[in-house]
Amino acid sequence: MKTATELDYPEIREAVQALCARFPGEYWRALDKEKSYPSGFVAALTEAGFLATLIPEAYGGSGLPLAAGCAVLEEVHRSGGNGAACHAQMYTMGTLLRHGSDAQKAQYLPLIADGSLRLQAFAVTEPTSGTDTSRIQTRAIRDGDHYVVNGQKVFISRTEHSDLMILLARTKPREECAKHTDGMSVFLVDMREALGNGLTINPLDTMMNHASTELFFDDLRVPAENLIGAQGQGFRCILDGMNAERILIGAECIGDARWFNEKAADYATQREVFGRPIGANQGVQFPIARAHIQAEAAALMVREAAQTYDAGKPAGSLANMAKLLASEASWLAADTCIQTFGGYGFTTDFDVERKFRETRLYQVAPVSTNLILSHVATRELGLPRSF
Repeated sequence: MKTATELDYPEIREAVQALCARFPGEYWRALDKEKSYPSGFVAALTEAGFLATLIPEAYGGSGLPLAAGCAVLEEVHRSGGNGAACHAQMYTMGTLLRHGSDAQKAQYLPLIADGSLRLQAFAVTEPTSGTDTSRIQTRAIRDGDHYVVNGQKVFISRTEHSDLMILLARTKPREECAKHTDGMSVFLVDMREALGNGLTINPLDTMMNHASTELFFDDLRVPAENLIGAQGQGFRCILDGMNAERILIGAECIGDARWFNEKAADYATQREVFGRPIGANQGVQFPIARAHIQAEAAALMVREAAQTYDAGKPAGSLANMAKLLASEASWLAADTCIQTFGGYGFTTDFDVERKFRETRLYQVAPVSTNLILSHVATRELGLPRSF
């Protein structure tokens, strides 16, 4: 029986499943061991057009809504793979598509759609501000027909495998702004020109997401025409990207959860101890059933958030709640799966331990669970701000 969300875009799901079958567990295990980037997988997704799902047809894409992007990324994760190497190309579209100029879209979108350019880097987080985006210190100061950028970013993924970056920087000091979210601006940075000319990339050694880096900007000159939207209104522009990011990450978590639950159920059916399948024991089957129920409930929230976003309605709270529920559902499924496998869950051959590490990330990034709870408490329940 198909769930409600699985019935969304069945042709896309089947096509993604067929593509992912060419990249089995052995492929991902080898990359994880070497901490390498899945270039072959990303190239295949690009060639098949899946990374251009959200780009309008006029620019060479499919022109499909965010819900279709959710279907793509969910199936990537449900196949046992990981979409982190390329998912930014989908969620950064929210900023470029909704706030980019006609000239910017005409210049970049066709090349992004056909894979000539990779829009994979989303540079917001800084070492001293963390999730308090309003306190970023990277500055962009207008100098003639350029902006001069100085500052630092951290935990920025895929910069070594990207051509274009969406960068958030302050163009006006926070203390001079009427609202703390004013005074920030968004820029489209051509990293092919920036690298070595004011931009330095340092790789970070992490337990997952091996393409994570820190960035240093030293008098980087960015053409003024690369400003996305109005100067000082960048926070509003990136919200469309951030809300899309949360929803798409939620879809990835649903894919992870379904992978874990299917793995656990299959193993519990086949594994025999004391003369019968371990899945016959309620102590084994009940946790798997609960993890399945939570995953399916979270999937409906992700679906609702995507539909709201696609309708152009305010989706901030729904996007946050969907991401929280989905990340917790995937973590419950991961923990249940590794408990079901026992010692074998910690070996690399079954891919459980790899996926276990990967899915844990999503309660921290791209926004922490605690910050989501603060958002819902204040925006939805009217409770006083805690910060």
